[in-house]
Amino acid sequence: MTLAVVFALLAAASNALATVLQRRAALTVPLSAGFSLQLMVDLARRPIWLAGIGAVICSACFQALALINGALAIVQPIFVLELPFALMIAGVVLRRRLPRRGWLGIGCIVVGLGTALAAADSSAGAQQAPMSRWVPALMVCAAASILLVGTALRRPAGPTRAACFAAATAIGYALTAALMKSATYAWDVGGPVGFFTSWQTYAFAAAGVSALFLLENALQSGPLAASQPALTMGDALLSITLGVFVYREQIRTGWFLLPELLGAAVTLGGALLLATTPIARSLLAPPGETAPAHAGGGDSGARHDGDDGDDREEYGDRDDWD
Repeated sequence: MTLAVVFALLAAASNALATVLQRRAALTVPLSAGFSLQLMVDLARRPIWLAGIGAVICSACFQALALINGALAIVQPIFVLELPFALMIAGVVLRRRLPRRGWLGIGCIVVGLGTALAAADSSAGAQQAPMSRWVPALMVCAAASILLVGTALRRPAGPTRAACFAAATAIGYALTAALMKSATYAWDVGGPVGFFTSWQTYAFAAAGVSALFLLENALQSGPLAASQPALTMGDALLSITLGVFVYREQIRTGWFLLPELLGAAVTLGGALLLATTPIARSLLAPPGETAPAHAGGGDSGARHDGDDGDDREEYGDRDDWD
């Protein structure tokens, strides 16, 4: 189980690097290209986006190793740490400090996640699942994704659109992980032949590509504060659900639900704190949301929240990454 946690942490860090790189690439693509294959074509011409894809591949390898060694209900919730990793990486790249509110958010995520995982005490279930479990799981996930994407497409760019795309992305991430767990077991017992003859291999590849496409649209559509909670909690909660339903993994219930829910609430609070820090708004804000700090009047400039100057950071500029 220790190996699973280590590999999951490495996967989260790699995914965080990918998020930073892909986000900067998404800022250079006009909103009119949203939810079309042209979006992916435009992004593929940008070296920074291709570097992000390389980080995604590394993350997938670490994730596969984690899933071989641990339960889905343990591995996927650790990906909640992707946001803290992303902001710390971005801060190092641009030599900007996280304000104290940001470090408080990181602390809440770490404590909340640790509390929830310790209370759940998830145990491994079956290594493979019959089609009688896969079919309803796939149908429900597909239906929910279609509903969320349809809702997003009917909304203009903004928080609702971003949250819907992010929730659909979370479903794709959780489903990808569940399918990947089965495919990696096929490799473990059958080698390359078993891996490439398993339907789960092609299913997780399709789910992963779809999730990546939805993520790019979520990042373009609205503020991080709207999309990140759906990504953070949606992936974790659905992964636990799939682990229990598909693989028959066990989590503790009864009075243990209280610390589990408390831990989840603290984690979500930490994610919201991080998503609303100046560095998150400046580095990961959607197109049109960023504004230079010297902008005059109203709320167009960088805001100050009174954290003894810690939050006095300018909104980001694309030139910082050029």
